[in-house]
Amino acid sequence: MLHYLNTIRLRSTRMFLTITRIMLPVMVIVYIADRLGLVRLAGEALTPAMALLGLPPEAGIIWATTVLTNIYGGMASMAALSDSMQMTVAQVSALGSMMLFAHNIPTEQSVVRRAGASALITGALRILVALVYGAAVSWICRALDVLQDPVSLGWMRQDAGLTQGPPDFWPWVLSTLQSLALVLGVIIGLVVLLDVLERLGITRLVTRLLTPVLRLSGLEERAAPLTTVGVLLGLAYGGALIIDAAERENYSPRTRLLALSWLSLCHALIEDTLLILALGADIWVILVLRGLVTLGVLAGLAALTRPDTAWGRRLARSAQ
Repeated sequence: MLHYLNTIRLRSTRMFLTITRIMLPVMVIVYIADRLGLVRLAGEALTPAMALLGLPPEAGIIWATTVLTNIYGGMASMAALSDSMQMTVAQVSALGSMMLFAHNIPTEQSVVRRAGASALITGALRILVALVYGAAVSWICRALDVLQDPVSLGWMRQDAGLTQGPPDFWPWVLSTLQSLALVLGVIIGLVVLLDVLERLGITRLVTRLLTPVLRLSGLEERAAPLTTVGVLLGLAYGGALIIDAAERENYSPRTRLLALSWLSLCHALIEDTLLILALGADIWVILVLRGLVTLGVLAGLAALTRPDTAWGRRLARSAQ
């Protein structure tokens, strides 16, 4: 028993230190940029693009904050701007989907890079899919005159736990330490859970059930449990497990790219979806259709990176 607990401790500690070395420097850089007002400037630069997408100008600030920080940061910006914004369900759904596809890019794509896939490719994929999906939702809903009911953002003008602007230094330090402690706790829990599921044979059952989806997305079956964890809980946790598994099981570059692209586009499915749903978004747009689009994008990426394609041969050479 002591040997088992020590093994869990060593594995969890190694994974946590790996993730911390990646996340902490990026979190500091983003905090400094936020304090200097660079995040708001990026949002204002996106105003023309928001107009093309059929979204209010303030959406640029909200999305830029989300992309560079996280969904909570985007919601805080929305709270600060709620007095001047009038949005429909379609617009909130479009913006919310963009926030779900592309958030916390600097930190999360640093994890992706350490796990073995290109941060530039996966990050660009998130931004591109977010823009295309957001535009499609906004334009189609307006053309079909659906989801055009106004959304009340008045509740965000209350306290609601959302503060305006970047936090002061010591509250930010405390929040960062709490986040890292949560990451450690979740990693320990996941390591134990995955070991128990493996011993009970549940991992093999889940893999068999996911086989049709995996075949479509081009993933190796052995990557299924780790990818599923990331999709349900988050990229930091799934990324930590994939970093660990990739070192032990020697995933191919193609598997790493596909798995991490999947996690980049669609992760923390429960928590993040509920946050955006609370803003007034439509569940079909932000969850069901978004999941189908993610699967379609992965199927296309899998086809482009088959071993007999130019991209596939390039990925294979990168492993040599």
